[in-house]
Amino acid sequence: MHHHGYAWLGEKRAFDKESVRRPPGQAPTGSSDQEVRDRYREAVSLFRTSDLPPIQTAHWLLKPPSAIRGTWEEPKEAGEWLALRLAGLAPRFASEENRAATRLALLAKAAVERLTWGGDVSLGHYLTGTVFHSIALVTCSPNRADPGLPCPTCT
Repeated sequence: MHHHGYAWLGEKRAFDKESVRRPPGQAPTGSSDQEVRDRYREAVSLFRTSDLPPIQTAHWLLKPPSAIRGTWEEPKEAGEWLALRLAGLAPRFASEENRAATRLALLAKAAVERLTWGGDVSLGHYLTGTVFHSIALVTCSPNRADPGLPCPTCT
């Protein structure tokens, strides 16, 4: 078992476009609404290549290996990466409460605990302006939420 780190920073309105953040699913039938067919086509063409965070954290594993920001065997190492990323962006967090060093340390500690038992971690913060930051740690080989997902670096 190992852990992959993912991070995204971008406009909140891009993050809100859920159709690109969901895998395609089952192909629509000929009797499906045009909106359903359009969403399916968009998901097929964009989901795997888009750097937008998926709705389900485990689905990061469906993205290309280039989306991975780090890989660690030990949960503690992944937690340290998370802590550094959060600390680096904390001055830009829109909420003053989210900037607190104690809170950030507790988030990193909780992440390590979750990774230890095979869980995933997904956090998001509004930054000043209209920017959103999403960061995730995903347990791989196997993923607890979706054990059938392949490791993007082992295939």
